[in-house]
Amino acid sequence: MLFIEYPKCTTCKKAKKWLEENGVEFTDRHIVEDNPSKEELKEWYEKSGLPLKRFFNTSGMKYKEMKLKDKLPEMSEEEQLELLATDGMLVKRPLLIGETFAIPGFKEQAWEEVCK
Repeated sequence: MLFIEYPKCTTCKKAKKWLEENGVEFTDRHIVEDNPSKEELKEWYEKSGLPLKRFFNTSGMKYKEMKLKDKLPEMSEEEQLELLATDGMLVKRPLLIGETFAIPGFKEQAWEEVCK
């Protein structure tokens, strides 16, 4: 399993602790130092079955500075994926990626369903 995080994020710390406490094996990846590519993001978005907007860090400063709340509805899926690939701080974190799933954000119940 791939665990994508920003180490200073408290939610990421909580999620990582949960993985460790539940004995889940994972590979760690820093979202800013190793920003997801457009291709990876597209694959994860398709695996997730969620709206693409769920992959944006809507509470982040960068999202707010760029006024993406107003811009996203006007953008194509392709443009949104390209934008996400430019900066890891725009991407919702943590991300848990498996063979058949991709979950943006830490929702314990959703993680339990795929990890247990």
